[in-house]
Order: sequence, then structure tokens, then C-alpha cells
Amino acid sequence: MEYAALFGLCALFSGVVIRFSIVLAGRLGAMDRPGGHKQHAVSTPFVGGFGLISVVVVAFTLGDRLPGGSTSVALLAGSASMFVTGLADDIWHLGFKPRFVVQAAVALAMVFVGGVELASLGELLPGVAVDLGWLAVPITVFATIGLINAVNMIDGIDGLSGSVSLVSLAFIAVVAHGADNPAYLLLAVALMGGIVGFLFFNLRYPGNVRARVFLGDNGSMLLGFVFAWLLIALSQGGDAAAMTPVTALWLFALPLMDTVGVMLRRIWLGKSPFRADRHHLHHLLVRAGFRVCDVVAVAVLMQFVFALIGVTCLLLRVPEYLAFGLFLGIFAVYFVLVARPWRLVPWLQWLNRRLGLPSAQVRGIFVGYVRRETCPQLLDLIAQGLSGRYDYQLSVFETDRKSAQERKVYCMVHVPNIGDEHLIGAVRRDVLRLRRRLARGHGLDIRLLLARAEQSGLQSASDTAAAGGRRIGERERRQPQSTLIYSIERGRHSVRSDHGGFEISLPPPCR
Repeated sequence: MEYAALFGLCALFSGVVIRFSIVLAGRLGAMDRPGGHKQHAVSTPFVGGFGLISVVVVAFTLGDRLPGGSTSVALLAGSASMFVTGLADDIWHLGFKPRFVVQAAVALAMVFVGGVELASLGELLPGVAVDLGWLAVPITVFATIGLINAVNMIDGIDGLSGSVSLVSLAFIAVVAHGADNPAYLLLAVALMGGIVGFLFFNLRYPGNVRARVFLGDNGSMLLGFVFAWLLIALSQGGDAAAMTPVTALWLFALPLMDTVGVMLRRIWLGKSPFRADRHHLHHLLVRAGFRVCDVVAVAVLMQFVFALIGVTCLLLRVPEYLAFGLFLGIFAVYFVLVARPWRLVPWLQWLNRRLGLPSAQVRGIFVGYVRRETCPQLLDLIAQGLSGRYDYQLSVFETDRKSAQERKVYCMVHVPNIGDEHLIGAVRRDVLRLRRRLARGHGLDIRLLLARAEQSGLQSASDTAAAGGRRIGERERRQPQSTLIYSIERGRHSVRSDHGGFEISLPPPCR
């Protein structure tokens, strides 16, 4: 009950702090503006870290169970340093070198002031415990920098880094509770509350079609540092440790696999491992047509499964070398898949269709084919089958295709500006409703209209152009010509017809 109250308090406090920080973001210059490789269309404040640093302070203020002395000083000072450095990077766009210097300094303070050090990697080989000895300090610094930047690199779409971090922190809290470690349990619960307050503004849900704030480097660097502290502190100490070092890998598996996989691929291609690109897993899922909310759900499910495997291996006392070998095997499969995106994306597109998920590429509904004289009745049935939750343009085309039944007319329900992902879900439900009403009784083809990009972004422009040039003549020869014969536009306050000839009944305008 005590931790539930702390969680609720931190969630509320984080939300309030972020709400006030939105007002200050413009004055501080902490705004992420569109352009370059960024996908968002409007300027968005980088203030997620304000909520997280506030709950860290709350945890130290209310939590008398947190470690005292130099350990407490190192943890709080390191968190503040990461927040300030990240905020400076958000505003002034620091290079990776000064960021790495500060991160290394904080990691050294974690070792020499806080007493948190990665001294052992566990039993990675049967009967062989890998103790680091004099390598403990440099490897601790390397691991801390890696974890800090892993959170930063997975922060690519709305709600992703926060949701995945929430899952990891939940399992860390379970491990800390099982080991009777109230200090780090309290810190994990407080951060979970802070992330929930942040996700209220960052996650997409009905009524919140896009992120109102971003985590920013100030939030991702802070979160990554606390992850490094918790995972190292709980996995060290020999028999007194709350978990094994291999378990720590599983609790942070998805960000770790994604970061290492992308960097290895860049090195394999002869590029700098720090050069930004769009080949992270979440980018590939978006390119395959998954909605942002579905990408977040997939990532959360993957991290949940990984963390569950790690905790299960810990509870069942599975030998560390077996758990480590399983981790390496899964990572190898993961790397082989993401290293060849031109093969992975088509398979993900097939998976999206197989699961029946609404595609982000949805632009409307196709209904065909019918005889011209039966079209008025069809339009009436289509209008009655639509939910009325969105604006649309209903167009009728006649094609010169040859048909034994003279079915040459088809209808297209075009939904303009369909950026709302929940609206995409409404369109898909309308398709299912129309199929139940029309497909069986009338033998119609009813399906979603999907946007078709000329280039997938997975091949070079010259290869794509050459392939497109070879196909364009064949495509033009085999595609029938269509003529627009009727169009009606249904807006929020009016219905406008551009072509006469039919009378149909439409549902009431949207409110």
C-alpha cells in the first residue's frame, strides 16, 4: 500500500511538473522542431526529463530507506548531471564527444563515490566465473555509457522509450522486492510513477493523437543513468546480489539489442556507429505500415517476454551460461533480421495483414465491382454502413475492363488527412461492417485503400528508379482506364456533390 501511494504521488507530481514545464520550454529553447530525419510535423517541447528529475528528488525527500552517505550523494548528483547535460544538448545540440566525457565522469563517480561497480560478469562458461579485476572500472564506465545511450536511441516514436522503460522498471521492482531491497524498490517505483506522468502527455491514445511533449536527451540520459545504477547495483555482490548479471541483460534486452544491432550494422556497412539512420526496429515497423500505437505495443510485448525469461531463469536457478547462451542466440537472430531490412519489411507487412491490424497506410475503402444501373442502391448501402465518425469523399468510377457480367463500376471512400491512428481503426471497422453487409450477398470486393510509396527507402534511389522504369510500361498496359462519373464530399457541417445523377441518403454530419 505504501508503494502504491508513492507510485500515485510520483505520477501526479511528474504530470504537474511537466505541464508547467511546457510553458517554460519555449523560453528555454527546449523545443524539437520538425526537419531532417524527424517525423513529427509540429514543434514539441523537450520536457519529459523535468518530470523524471522531480520524482527522483521526491524519492530522496520521502524515502528514508534510500542508501545514505556518499552513495546517495553520487546517485542524486549523477542524476542531476545527466539531466543538465541532456538539457544542454537539447538546446545547443552538443556533439557526442562532450556528452561522452560527462557520461564517463558520472560513471566514475558512480564507482568511486557511490561504490557501485561491475566487478563480475557471472558464470558465462560452465564452472568459470568471469571476474573483471582491474578491468572492472573501465568496463563499468563502458556499460554505463552504453545504457545511457541505449535509452536515447530507442526514443524514436511517441510513447516507445517510456513504455519499454516502464516494463523494465516493473521487473526491476519485482527483483528488488524479492531480494528484500527496499531502497532500490522505492527508487524503481518512484521512477515508474514519473514515467506514467510523462506518458500521459507522450503516449498516443483517444483524445491525444500525437505527443505533446518528448522525453528529450534530458530525460533519456537521466533514465539511462538510473538504469545503469540499478542494474549494476542489483547484480553485484556475489551471493548477496538480487540477481545475476545475465538477468540484468534480459531486463534491458530490447534497448540493448536494438542499439548494438544498429551500431554493428553501421560498422558492417563501413559507416560511423554514431551516425543516425532510420534502421532501428521501430523505424522498420513504421515503414511496414504498423501504426505508432501498434509499434509501441509490439515493443512492450517483446520487452515483457524478454524480462519474463530473465526473471524465470533467475527463479528456476537456470545456470547463468545457459541463460547467457539463449540471450546470444536470440540476439543473433534479431541481428540477422534487422541487418537486411529489404527482406524484413515485406515480411512485417505480411505479418501486419495477417494479424488484421489497421495499417498506417490506410487512406480509405474500395468497393467494387457492380453494374452501372445498380450503383445508386450500392451508394445508399455504403453510406448506411459507414460509422459517420470521419469526413470522407465518396467517388464512383467506371472502368473499361472487360467483364462477363458487365461489372465495370467501383466506389472509393477517400478519407483525407487520416493522421489520427484511432480514426484508422474506425475505418477498418467500417470495412468489416461493409463486408458483413455486402460482400456475401452481393459478391463484392471490399478492402482497405493503402497508400503506395514509390520508394520504400530500403534500396538506393538509382536501383528503385531502374526497377520502376522497367515496370512502368507493363503497368500502364495492364491497368484499365477509369473515368470519374460521380463524387460526393461529406464534411463536418455539409454534404457537397460534384456530380449528379444519383440520389442517396447519408448519415448525419459529424459533430
